[in-house]
Amino acid sequence: MDRKDVLQKFRVLLEEVKELSLEERVKFLNEAKQILHECSPFEEPVDVVKWVPANKVIANDYNPNRVAPPEMKLLELSIRQDGYTQPIVVYYDEQNDRYIVVDGFHRNRVGKEVSDIRKRLKGYLPVVVINKDLKERIASTIRHNRARGTHAIPQMAKIVEMLYFMGWSDKKIAEQLGMEKDEVLRLKQFVGLGSLFKDREYSKAWE
Repeated sequence: MDRKDVLQKFRVLLEEVKELSLEERVKFLNEAKQILHECSPFEEPVDVVKWVPANKVIANDYNPNRVAPPEMKLLELSIRQDGYTQPIVVYYDEQNDRYIVVDGFHRNRVGKEVSDIRKRLKGYLPVVVINKDLKERIASTIRHNRARGTHAIPQMAKIVEMLYFMGWSDKKIAEQLGMEKDEVLRLKQFVGLGSLFKDREYSKAWE
């Protein structure tokens, strides 16, 4: 079948979708995007941006990133003027039917808390879903933050502590969070727990 014919039939079918309720239309479009993704040559999460109810998107409880009020206002202005150019990265908690933020907590806040933007989004938020366990999600959050040059030392030390007690070695923490080995040890020292120094993998750095 000719490509143009396929696209024309697709457009005709989509005209009928406009008659659906908002909830049904969003559900249809999300499912259609998933079908398109199945024949896509790209496996990247951004290949499927879905719209989900904003009240189902919740913050994680470990993110050390903090945005100062001026930068928060700038983010609000950016979204108001330019729209959402970046989706929120989430993990889908199927058991509780909710989406846990991996990256984009402040984009999530703007979409919920700023009245004109919330109205424009009709109670939804754009997300991409990654399916990773908690350790990998924590590492992903930190990578996103550090790539933007944002992190807070006390919270970063807490993240290192969490990952260490979840079973990651100093070496893996350094590799996954984009740190130098000395930085991992300094953060462990910041926490002040002697048990964190049982891993002597980098002991030469302190000689």
